Amino acid sequence: MELHRAGEDYLKTILTLQRMNGTVRSVEIAEMLNISKASVSTAVKLLREGGFLTMDAGKQIMLTEVGLEIAEQISEKHRVLSELLISLGVEPEIAEADACRMEHVISPHTFERIRDYADTGNRECLKPKEKYVVIPRRRTCSCNSVIVNGEPKATDAENCRSPGKTLV
Repeated sequence: MELHRAGEDYLKTILTLQRMNGTVRSVEIAEMLNISKASVSTAVKLLREGGFLTMDAGKQIMLTEVGLEIAEQISEKHRVLSELLISLGVEPEIAEADACRMEHVISPHTFERIRDYADTGNRECLKPKEKYVVIPRRRTCSCNSVIVNGEPKATDAENCRSPGKTLV
């Protein structure tokens, strides 16, 4: 089952409630997300069928190993992104809202780079190993080649009429 943003939000919320209260019930999820209990019931059923959580006879919701792993990843992304945005001067409420959107779409590679930067403050991790410049089609190169260290590296590199003309 492919997990979408809403599913990730449910898992993150369940993890948060587990950490706060030790146990989780549907009504608590509904209150925290400000949605109806019927919506939570539908989502819980889908997440249970997908293997992300279980529910015991007492209607307590627990994350499975897979659900826990995903919830922890999303929570870490949210924490790192919101802290970084706040450190950049973004208002906390805006940083929280932006982090909540960003955590679902950021690539693992980009997040690793941001986390490394946020954790160490090391600007060296921001420097690319190679210099990449995309040549805008309208300004210099009709093939829109990617130039790496002055050499065309795109699939159309052989057809590039202006190799070495980079915009810096």
